[in-house]
Amino acid sequence: MRDQTFMSLVRLLPRAALSRAVGAATRAPAPSGLHRAAIRRFARAYRVEMGEAELPVDGYRTFSDFFSRRLKPGARVVEAGERVVVSPVDGAVSEAGTIERGECLQAKGLAFPVAELLGDAGAARAFAEGGRFATLYLSPRDYHRVHAPLAGSILGWRYLPGELWPVNPASVRTVRGLFALNERLVTWLETAAGRCAVVMVGATCVGRLRAAYADVLGQSGSPAASETFSTPLPIEKGDELGRFEMGSTVILLFGPGRVVWDAGLQPGASVTMGRRVGELS
Repeated sequence: MRDQTFMSLVRLLPRAALSRAVGAATRAPAPSGLHRAAIRRFARAYRVEMGEAELPVDGYRTFSDFFSRRLKPGARVVEAGERVVVSPVDGAVSEAGTIERGECLQAKGLAFPVAELLGDAGAARAFAEGGRFATLYLSPRDYHRVHAPLAGSILGWRYLPGELWPVNPASVRTVRGLFALNERLVTWLETAAGRCAVVMVGATCVGRLRAAYADVLGQSGSPAASETFSTPLPIEKGDELGRFEMGSTVILLFGPGRVVWDAGLQPGASVTMGRRVGELS
């Protein structure tokens, strides 16, 4: 009942306009004392580990700069091994498992089609039956940059505009096909496990989705766009792929028989960027 009440209120909100306004506000320079106070209050409220941040509070020009902050060198150790798959983000597991009948499990009784998530039915066939997926939720306290789960090369990207539903647990349990409805930035990788898709999913008040490997910026109102690189870009495991300017969800996709998730990759489990989540099968 609480979920239904929450979603009834969300449906009344002008989500796109609200997200644009919040994004603009977080990027606007403010008097130094004001935005430092806001950052400190946010960090206390969400128990952000500021000791890991690249800069002190005084070093961030805007709230968006703080939210999409880098970490200090050495704050994360990327586990070695060509066969070891690592988490691309800090966050928590929403769901993880096997793709069945072309769909990923979203929550009990709900699923979302891979073809709609990727916006490309042809590309989805590489994952559609027996592939592996992991949906990882980033809370406000988390580090909001996204990294490569394996070494390889970046083949290209696709930006898909869409809805801006929240991606909190109440929304995930309620909105059918949520992750295939919201705006997405898909990065295509070629790895030792074959083709991999790293999908950044936007949400209400997620200001922008930004790639690190090219001049790619997705935000509310942007048109659909894509690019296949004539020369794939080499990338090492743990290299940065992009960032959320305000946070959301990342979905990993691998083909059938390519990856085995670790037993601990269960709903609710915490993940840390660079730590092992599975291995090549």
